[in-house]
Amino acid sequence: MTALRPIRGVGAAAPADRGRYKWVALSNTTLGGLMAAINSSIVLIALPAIFKGVRVDPLAPSSTGFLLWMLMGYMVVTAVLVVTLGRIGDMYGRVRVYNLGFAVFTLFSVLLSVTWLTGTAGAAYLIAMRIGQGVGAACLMANSGAILTDAFPEDERGMAIGINAIAIVVGSFVGLILGGLLAPVQWHLIFLVSVPFGLFGTVWAYRKLRDQGIRTPAPIDWWGNATFAVGLVALLAGITYGIMPYGGHVMGWTNPKVLGALGGGLAVLAIFGVIEMRAAHPMFDLKLFGIRAFSGGNFAGFLGALGRGGLMFLLILWLQGVWLPLHGYDFTQTPLWAGVYMLPLTAGMLLAAPVAGWLSDHFGARPFATGGMVVTAGCFLLLTALPVDFPYLWFGLLLLVMGMAMGVFAAPNRAGIMNSLPPNRRGAGAGMANTFQNSAQVLSIGVFFSLIIVGLSSSLPARLFHGLVSHGVPVAAATRASHLPPVASLFAAFLGYNPIQQLLGHSLAAMPPAQVAFLTGHRFFPGLISVPFESGLREALWFAAGACLLAAGASWLRGGKYVAGPAVVPAVSTGPAGRARRSHEEEKAAEGTVAAFEGVLPMGVTEEGRDLARPERAARG
Repeated sequence: MTALRPIRGVGAAAPADRGRYKWVALSNTTLGGLMAAINSSIVLIALPAIFKGVRVDPLAPSSTGFLLWMLMGYMVVTAVLVVTLGRIGDMYGRVRVYNLGFAVFTLFSVLLSVTWLTGTAGAAYLIAMRIGQGVGAACLMANSGAILTDAFPEDERGMAIGINAIAIVVGSFVGLILGGLLAPVQWHLIFLVSVPFGLFGTVWAYRKLRDQGIRTPAPIDWWGNATFAVGLVALLAGITYGIMPYGGHVMGWTNPKVLGALGGGLAVLAIFGVIEMRAAHPMFDLKLFGIRAFSGGNFAGFLGALGRGGLMFLLILWLQGVWLPLHGYDFTQTPLWAGVYMLPLTAGMLLAAPVAGWLSDHFGARPFATGGMVVTAGCFLLLTALPVDFPYLWFGLLLLVMGMAMGVFAAPNRAGIMNSLPPNRRGAGAGMANTFQNSAQVLSIGVFFSLIIVGLSSSLPARLFHGLVSHGVPVAAATRASHLPPVASLFAAFLGYNPIQQLLGHSLAAMPPAQVAFLTGHRFFPGLISVPFESGLREALWFAAGACLLAAGASWLRGGKYVAGPAVVPAVSTGPAGRARRSHEEEKAAEGTVAAFEGVLPMGVTEEGRDLARPERAARG
């Protein structure tokens, strides 16, 4: 078995130097998280300009795959890689992998900003470069939490992680506004804007960050990495393609390829679980789930992300497809204004996350994370009571309260997870937490889109046909438009196009100008879509509320405040290679761990926490 290896030079740092370093670590990781979050959402608003720039019609049936992968490919690759990159950080140095992430992210941002190809080749190039950018973001996300946990004492980690969490959430909404402002000027700018920050962050991280954790040199779990990547990619790709129309169906959930991807992905992930249980040095350390605070926090994070992960897309569709046009905004303006009108959600997070993180440092994560999810669920239920054409005052207040509730959950929950991890498992554990959250977000988007599309397909075709015919559209053209998959209208509104112009196309040329002006105006399509959209919207909001309540239950089951000891010997595997007797030195290290941990019990750690801190107990799970 491989012994722990402290990072050289850590002990030589003076207390004052360590005090300064924690703020360097916080500011640098916050910059990295902000940059990664901005780029996860900046393309949402800029997609029409991007596809126009590469001369691809995003609403053509052949372009749906390109559209979905531009939206979700970045999230898929980060979900797949964060565990592997966190484990590599544990073995070879978290700062080293983090620095590499800054450099990779910046390189692919440059490559995205110099796109010269057009047509399907241009779209494929952009998707490939976005995936490369996602690899860099995964390096940053997988190790930033561990770097912060190493740098800050246990009574300040919640505050630090809260500030870091704010950067990620704020970045998601800043990306929407930046995309809306830069894309009309020049669409390449949405990728180029990250390059100066990436260059600065790369140099700054290389010069200032240093490893303060414990390395655990070990061979890479190749079989575990391969099966995890194949299984998760297949599962998330199946969810992504399940949103697309198939044959005569409005969605692809009956497509044999989608079913094969979902079933095959689950089967490969089951094989992955067997491999990890037998591996001497597993990538995905299943024994960490024997720590109650870790398992409860991760299950709460997964369920919370499942409930709120598709919220941004739901709100964008609600605002862009219905509310903003009804209030006089042209469809081309709706993407930018949707980001502006969702700012109360960001403000709520900004106000609550650092305070909740600081309080969790003193009282533990359970009361704040649990209460945050309960209030979030209540906000979802209150949103169901609003009419589709809502008064903005009440909508904005609900978003503000929901943002505060999410902040109260996010920072303490992540701090509770990171505090529960042994120092030599912080990178892998943070990667596992990120994988749960990112996978849940992709799944949440699939669920939200599916529920909305089901609601639209129930009555939109008939309403669309009768509405078009009653306003002078030829029966043949109205029939053709009403039989198109509802997802076409959904994507049109999402991208800032007038859906009626896209549905009728050349048929409008033969109609009187007054009729064309009415049909393509602000009120006709939103009036048609509002009733069927409301049906799917209510179902999505009920689903989100239920997921958040389950997250609250999982959070409550995490137990009281728990902080892992300062050093933990790697858990002994149940497989043949891992049953070797620990050396005398490792046994002494284990005894030191327990003794050191028992010294912090008065800060509120439960008796269960005392047991779980012991390496022997952790090894048994």
